[in-house]
Amino acid sequence: MTASIPLSTRSRLVSPPGRRRPGPPALVLVAHGSRDPRALGTVRSLMARVRELRPGLPVHLGHIELNEPLLTDTLAALGTSDAVLVPLLLSRGYHVRQDIPEMAAAAAARTRLAAPLGPHPLLVETLHARLLEAGWPTAMDDAARRETAVVLAAAGSRDPDSATDTRRTARLLAARLGVPVVPAYASAATPTVPTALRALAARGRHRVAVASYFTAPGRFATQCAHTAPWIASAPLGAHEAMARLVLHRYDQSMSTRSAEAA
Repeated sequence: MTASIPLSTRSRLVSPPGRRRPGPPALVLVAHGSRDPRALGTVRSLMARVRELRPGLPVHLGHIELNEPLLTDTLAALGTSDAVLVPLLLSRGYHVRQDIPEMAAAAAARTRLAAPLGPHPLLVETLHARLLEAGWPTAMDDAARRETAVVLAAAGSRDPDSATDTRRTARLLAARLGVPVVPAYASAATPTVPTALRALAARGRHRVAVASYFTAPGRFATQCAHTAPWIASAPLGAHEAMARLVLHRYDQSMSTRSAEAA
């Protein structure tokens, strides 16, 4: 038996011919790019995880340099569509302030730039998981804690806000682990990773792990890992928490746009 619905009401329930409800803005992962072939594979794996978590959301990839597709080409392919750019970068810095906005401004696509991934508790969740994979103990007595520490090895930047963000992540990780966590850098900032290791040894911290604060394998991540006197964790990579963080930054940007429109 067909329910009796007035014709005027039924006509409002049917979309006019040729008109479809617009889909969500595309999510564009913005990776830095690397000459290390493992980096591209890692970013593609992360993109696949994001798609698994949010079926139906268009997800694309664009690189700032060194790898294809370049961000400029990805944006050109989107035409005049809406897109949210999520940088796969762990802090503020030149790429977030200058490079990505300039590329976006030159494109026809209507874009919004999300915040970089860090700092955020989901990054700490990933760092902790990678340390456990590398051999970090699940339990530690007081004597072990007094000689244990972590160096949070990051790429480094001349932008002071980048160092501020990295220090905040180090504090969050220290609270999670219960031992000192010292941020150190592969380039462009101090202290370097070897300097931080020497300073910790002088304080009696002889069991020191190097936590890789890099999104993907590369030259800097490899160099930092080789300095570890104890264990070194793998880069953050395509961990499930990283995919959740990418979608969080996307949703955060969308919520900000909705609030601005309201």
